[in-house]
Amino acid sequence: MANITAGMVKELRERTGLGMMDCKKALVEAGGDMETAIEDLRKASGLKAAKKAGRTAAEGVVLTKVAEDGSYAAVLEVNSETDFVARDDNFMAFANKTMDSVFSQKESDIAKLLEAGLETEREALVQKIGENINLRRAEILEGDVVDGYVHSNNRIAVLVALKGGNADLARDVAMHIAAVNPMVIRGEDVPKDALDKEREIFTAQAQESGKPAEIIEKMIEGRIRKYVAEITLVEQPFVKDPDTKVGALLKNAGAEVVSFVRYEVGEGIEKEEVDFAEEVAAQAAAAKK
Repeated sequence: MANITAGMVKELRERTGLGMMDCKKALVEAGGDMETAIEDLRKASGLKAAKKAGRTAAEGVVLTKVAEDGSYAAVLEVNSETDFVARDDNFMAFANKTMDSVFSQKESDIAKLLEAGLETEREALVQKIGENINLRRAEILEGDVVDGYVHSNNRIAVLVALKGGNADLARDVAMHIAAVNPMVIRGEDVPKDALDKEREIFTAQAQESGKPAEIIEKMIEGRIRKYVAEITLVEQPFVKDPDTKVGALLKNAGAEVVSFVRYEVGEGIEKEEVDFAEEVAAQAAAAKK
């Protein structure tokens, strides 16, 4: 029996747009031969869903669920093609069922969730509503105190894990993160490549000033400090009280942020811009053939 790797399944999914279980089954039946698997899938009725699966799903919802004892929580993003479908009862029922699986099993591996039965339900939903549906990502956060915040019709979701403090504080910090979107918790956490990139930009700008080298260096360092403060959670003015920094808020409560996660629907997904008139014309032309 051929060794079917995750990479092979991923490649077949990308080339056909079909679900993971269909692709894995096709590869097994084809003895690991990629082209034979594609040929078999093209003959199968499942390819009907492939046209939908190949379309960009950049809308949808983000959900959170917090344990009653506040020891852990889950966040999940499920995507659809349109905001209209994201409000559909069938879509939300599927999203909520997926969240229950993520939360109860503490499982954030989407591939494992799909293998456990959600892929069959996802494909059935795709056929029913006529849009591509994608389980994009999930994450589990654990800590002494974990709570979250969901904003703007399930468009932004944040989880915060604290050492010390309480659920109300965690929720307030999560609300701040939803609004301000910091990159890191502390200044020392800023990635070196991000600092190098900003330094390069600031250097180019400062050199155009025509000032002496030592002045330029001070200008660059000043701008770097300002940049770091702007993207660092504990250095940001708290959204509910701009006179107080988040770091001071935490210190006064005897707490510190251990970790956080922020999901925003569709972030990082490249959306295909489609001219509706051209799309209709193309469909009409295809129908005449």
